[in-house]
Amino acid sequence: MKAPDWFWKGLLNSYTQIFFSENKLFAAILIPVSFIDVYAGLFGLISVLFTNSVAFIFGLDPQKIQKGYYGFNSLLVGLGLGIQFEPVFILLFIVLLASILTLFISVTLEGVIGKYYLPHLSLPFVFALWMLMLSTREFDALNLNERWIYTLNDLYIIGGSSLVSVYEWWNQLAIPSPIKSYFLSLGAILFQFSVFSGVLLAVGLFIYSRIAFTLSLIGFFAAWAFYGLIGAEISEVGYSYIGFNFILTAIAVGGFFIIPNIYSYLWAIILVPLVAIIAISVNTVLSVFQLPVYALPFNIIVLVFLYVLKFRTGEQSRLFTWFVQRNSPEKNLYSFLNYRDRFYSYTRGSLKLPFFGDWKVTQGHNGAYTHKDDWSHAWDFEIEDEYGKTYQGSGDYPEDYYCYNKSVIAPADGTVEDVIDDVEDNVIGQKNLDENWGNTVVIKHSEFFYTKVSHLKKGSLKVKRGDRVRMGDILGVCGNSGNSPYPHLHFQVQETPYIGSKTLKHPLTNYYAGSGSSDKRLIDNGIPKEGQFVSNIQIHSSLKKAFDLVPGRIFKFKMSEGNSDSVIWEVKIDSGLNRFIECRITGSKAYFKNEPAMLHFLYFEGDRSSLLYKFYLSAYKVSFGFEHGLVLHDSYPIHLIFNPNRTIMQDFIAPFYRYLDGVFTLTYPDHSTGLQSSELELHGTAKKRRFGKNIDEMSFSFRVDGDGLREFQFTDHQEKVVATCVK
Repeated sequence: MKAPDWFWKGLLNSYTQIFFSENKLFAAILIPVSFIDVYAGLFGLISVLFTNSVAFIFGLDPQKIQKGYYGFNSLLVGLGLGIQFEPVFILLFIVLLASILTLFISVTLEGVIGKYYLPHLSLPFVFALWMLMLSTREFDALNLNERWIYTLNDLYIIGGSSLVSVYEWWNQLAIPSPIKSYFLSLGAILFQFSVFSGVLLAVGLFIYSRIAFTLSLIGFFAAWAFYGLIGAEISEVGYSYIGFNFILTAIAVGGFFIIPNIYSYLWAIILVPLVAIIAISVNTVLSVFQLPVYALPFNIIVLVFLYVLKFRTGEQSRLFTWFVQRNSPEKNLYSFLNYRDRFYSYTRGSLKLPFFGDWKVTQGHNGAYTHKDDWSHAWDFEIEDEYGKTYQGSGDYPEDYYCYNKSVIAPADGTVEDVIDDVEDNVIGQKNLDENWGNTVVIKHSEFFYTKVSHLKKGSLKVKRGDRVRMGDILGVCGNSGNSPYPHLHFQVQETPYIGSKTLKHPLTNYYAGSGSSDKRLIDNGIPKEGQFVSNIQIHSSLKKAFDLVPGRIFKFKMSEGNSDSVIWEVKIDSGLNRFIECRITGSKAYFKNEPAMLHFLYFEGDRSSLLYKFYLSAYKVSFGFEHGLVLHDSYPIHLIFNPNRTIMQDFIAPFYRYLDGVFTLTYPDHSTGLQSSELELHGTAKKRRFGKNIDEMSFSFRVDGDGLREFQFTDHQEKVVATCVK
């Protein structure tokens, strides 16, 4: 990573991380606010620069430096020292030492509590500043800050009589006491104890996140109400030193570490009184040492609450903590809801149907015959002809049945856990209840995640215990063994490795289902229902070649506008095994999930005017299989299809109700020669909707052939883009 990347981004994010943000505009407000007291702002800035530089020299993770994880605690320590003491050379030396100390505490806590997947929050700041406050009492070379004791004199020196007039006008404003205390509490986060600094921070917080802004109000005024209820004394100045604990707690619990919803908001309100109790009790103890509580109550409550949530065994609390952190309550919410709607059923892993071709579900979950009680979540499959018969001829012999001797395949990668291959086929109409499951294969895919296929033909198994199998490998052939009066295939998912294990309800992924072989739709994930005809996706070579995004693959496009510069993308994979396409010109990234027969885009970050963003919208969901007239549907995350200025009102109520949505549609050619033809054109739309009504529509198309993707077109109300793929 180049030095400017971690240096500049690390600097800006060290300020915004105080509010769990990476918003550059917010940083542009926070930095000037920190300089309202010039020397405090200067020592804070020096602390950030020095801490990030030391972290880089030490070889700490550049990504964490860039995100401001190490810098923001040192920033707070630098601000605290700068506001406490007069600016002398020895203070600069102490600030540099304090930065190193804070960095060491941050890394140590990262290791100690990080193993529990908990953040260290601002504990390094609290511990470091306490130690410095205690030790500097013995430093005779340091003098306490006397700035702002004579406020008007200081203002006159800085800005003359005009600044004094502005200050007096501001103080004469009739601001209600609770609101004034709110602004004082916000400003106190950066050690700037003025209403003006709080107003600026409130504006920045609103720009960064409407949810965070709302929660800051909820947290503070819930505390104000609690203090009034218990009869505790509230003074504007004294209260401002601890008021930010309630603000930060509400933001952290209500919308950042937990997906914001009605339950997270309620818990934010419930926890605020606990923060107040801890603040009062800790202040009683620390007053003996003449130490402020700083952000300790916020840290204690948030860390304890997040830790308790890790011991849940169910989702009754409706508090969702497992998600990709986007450093914005809105982005977290919209991304989480979108991912849950699209992939929530992928709880254990992706499973395919265990056969080739079209089969009928002749007994589904909770079936009328054998799928009952602990074994209710299973399927029986057979093959039917166009007349609804499962056999030809008289049907008196197993060989008469269409499914007999048909290949049975592994539904996913795994290890063969158990096999039976010596049970004879039954005479038609008879059952072998002593060897109920007949010839069987059990495959382990991961811990507590197994699949089983049963009633196979004796001697047909091609695997043994301990063999590694890949999805689609042939295990054996369908037979008529065990509790099987006629040939069929039994398939189930289970949590234990035994042949007689109870079933587990689990969806299958990426299959076609319909009432007949000519009436099928693509199911992303679902439970095949009794009576449905189902089949796996049969891959079309041109579609696979066009959209199979393998790391290292390069895309080069020539644009239609006559621009001589080509657009070049590269498919990459990061240290977290996340796959993405990166544009070499804009640096934009489009993250995706590539399955054997499907492409799903997950997230986009970067320039929304780039070709890559248009491709992200257009190839949002692509099946590598061809079914004539197939139509794919999906939904976009709200924040990735609407401009930010269009979602402001939505953001306020998003935790409770969403009236905006984005709808994706992709249509395949309506002709039956698709599998034989290497040339295909796909057409689609991306629609923006408000209350279910279209307010904007974009269209796109892809042209593919035997060489892969040939052309991509995208049209909206502003332009039409034609990009030709060149080798």
